[in-house]
Amino acid sequence: MNKLYLHALPVRVWHWFNFICFALLIVTGAQIRYRGTLDLMSFETAVDVHNLFGFALAGGFLFWALYYIASGKLKVYIPDLLHLGRYLLASLKQAQYYGYGIFVGDKNPHHATPDNKFNPMQQIAYFSIMFFLLPAQIVTGVLLWDLDRFAGVIDLAGGIKIVSGVHLLLTLFFTAFLVVHVYLTTLGHTPLEHIKAMFTGYEEEPGHGR
Repeated sequence: MNKLYLHALPVRVWHWFNFICFALLIVTGAQIRYRGTLDLMSFETAVDVHNLFGFALAGGFLFWALYYIASGKLKVYIPDLLHLGRYLLASLKQAQYYGYGIFVGDKNPHHATPDNKFNPMQQIAYFSIMFFLLPAQIVTGVLLWDLDRFAGVIDLAGGIKIVSGVHLLLTLFFTAFLVVHVYLTTLGHTPLEHIKAMFTGYEEEPGHGR
């Protein structure tokens, strides 16, 4: 087995902190939106917890950005579109593996390294999330946090229905993403390998060419 140190301690701390924030935001957001249908906690408590962990998520995002910029590792998130043909071919191979190869015992075409952690499909997904979707979720959340203070910005964005609608759609996306993400973590050489690696930093995979 090859043992690789893939996830530095700051990344692991941010990952689990981010997970906790998302989980609590989804639960409290559902309580706020479906007031009277759900009865998990009081409406006031749900709002307070939602606001608290919303700002915590924004702080975590800032930490993520500063760490990856300072460490010079932000490139692991950026697709190699300068070699578009090669990138698309690698993405096709990865999609074929997920859709068929994994069920017949084929090897994963992507082999993670510290400087190339994500396969092409993961890379484009994480790039979209971290550079566009998560910032949009944070911005719409801040606008909804104080409707009076940001009334002018909300009007420029198309009104409260547009802002809240975008926030809801992004919430549905992130909820679905979490489910898919958890499933994909079970696709290592053992079902818990990827999850264990996010605690220890080290990931094992079968050696190649042996």
